[in-house]
Parts: sequence; structure tokens; C-alpha cells
Amino acid sequence: QVQLVESGGGLVQPGGSLRLSCAASGFTLDYYAISWFRQAPGKEREGISCISGSDGSTNYIDSVKGRFTISRDNAKNTVYLQMNSLKPEDTAVYYCAARGDCSGYAPYDYWGQGTQVTVSS
Repeated sequence: QVQLVESGGGLVQPGGSLRLSCAASGFTLDYYAISWFRQAPGKEREGISCISGSDGSTNYIDSVKGRFTISRDNAKNTVYLQMNSLKPEDTAVYYCAARGDCSGYAPYDYWGQGTQVTVSS
């Protein structure tokens, strides 16, 4: 079965950290760009970070830059999102998705089911 599965979400206090995982099964992530998205209640889904499959380059939106780090372990067929200094406004369902490149308008080939992140005291 071809799928992406996110894990690692949960409840964390402001200032805390979480590491999300995006594991692929049924296909190899090696040459895919993997993006992380999030969707907060009542808001549109936003792309927050991407890691290229070709050269491992990364990008982030300004609101997470310096706090979040995307990485990949091709041997484990998994991409990670390390989230530090979490803020209440980071609360959302987080999704990963795969396609050929980080840039452009091509549709995503695969989506995960999402994992909830709640930042609250």
C-alpha cells in the first residue's frame, strides 16, 4: 500500500519541542521533494517547509524559520520536522506531502493523514 504516515504530534507547552515524522511505505522517498503543511482551525492550509529530493536543499516560511528544521533519512524512508520554541499559534494539524520538486505548481503525488499538534499551557 502506497502511503505517507505522519507521527509525533501531541500536546506540548509553549516553548517546548516536538519532532514529527513522515514515513513512506510502498514507494521510495529518495527522489521526492517532501513538504510539510499545517492547517489550524478556521484557517487555510499553509505550506511551512520543504526539502528537495535532488540536493537536500530546504526552505521555510518566515514564521517558523529558526525554530523548525526539516531533514530526511533516506535509509529510513522518512522525513522529519523538528519543531522547537513552539508557540500557541503553531497549533494545527500537520501534514506531509510528496511531489517532484519543492517549487512549481505540480500536484502532490501523495499526502499523509495528518497529526495534531497542540501548543498550550
